[in-house]
Amino acid sequence: MLDGAPTPVPGREDALDVATWGPPADVLGLRTAVAAFLVLRFDVPRPKSLTSGDHLSRIVEAMYTSLRTGSSSTFRFEAAGSDSTVFARLADLLAEATGLRYDEAQGELVLRVRRGVRPGPSGDPGWDVLVRLGSRPLSARRWRVTDFPGAVNATIAAAMVRLGEVREQDRVLNLMCGSGTLLVERLSAGPAAEAVGVDLSADALTASAENLGAAAHAGDARLLTADCTGPALVEAVGTGWDLLLADPPWGTLHGTHATNAEVHAGMLQAAYDAAAPGARFVVLTHEVKVMERCLRDADALWRIRSTTRVFAKGHHPRIYVLDRT
Repeated sequence: MLDGAPTPVPGREDALDVATWGPPADVLGLRTAVAAFLVLRFDVPRPKSLTSGDHLSRIVEAMYTSLRTGSSSTFRFEAAGSDSTVFARLADLLAEATGLRYDEAQGELVLRVRRGVRPGPSGDPGWDVLVRLGSRPLSARRWRVTDFPGAVNATIAAAMVRLGEVREQDRVLNLMCGSGTLLVERLSAGPAAEAVGVDLSADALTASAENLGAAAHAGDARLLTADCTGPALVEAVGTGWDLLLADPPWGTLHGTHATNAEVHAGMLQAAYDAAAPGARFVVLTHEVKVMERCLRDADALWRIRSTTRVFAKGHHPRIYVLDRT
């Protein structure tokens, strides 16, 4: 449970400080967080001081807390200078205290060491050690048994579902469904009157079916083959859809930048034709300029309710929540 409202971390627009009470494992159920870390703040001038008794024991205790939320046999650092003799000494001491093996590349339990973001008692920000809870990021869903190139991050998909609102009477249509991430996250958030995923790729639909099955939603959604950028969509799925979700190609792993304007414009028109009056359409795209231009051209079809900038593997795509006019 939260103990007060989350607060932004200075200088880190992708992070929030959250105080909680109750077992640390409770935070592992967060759907829209990429990872959760225990934050230890040390009023010390340099990382070398972390190897001393009291400081080291705090880090060890936090590592054991993480181990209680998910088993790990190895650990690693994410820190500038992690290959230095100081971190080698810290790794040896932590391995001896916990019995975990230090694996600088693939370690499961992650410790981030960084300059502090807030002044300590001495006025100096000191150093922070962040110990990740669990052996995997929260975005690594257990239902993902089949990967697919360009699949949307599950945390972002969960945020899209939340922004689009979860209503059990909704008929839900996932355009360009890929490996089914948006479908799984929507059905995991609550029941729907009907759910359908559409894609042109047979491999994508196979991946969707396998991931839906692993998430225990195999019987909750239908998968269809159709082009989501033209009249073939309505021919395949009909009309009257209340919530539409899409993650169109970014022009890297799928599609091309040269054709993405046509893809986005066709998607907006096809979605409008399939949508019910008052429907919501939630779109994730990295082609921001293309999307903005297409939305201006389609202002008679969709009205922008909100835009949200997110982070995805070095990219900064946006989530658009649209209302059918």
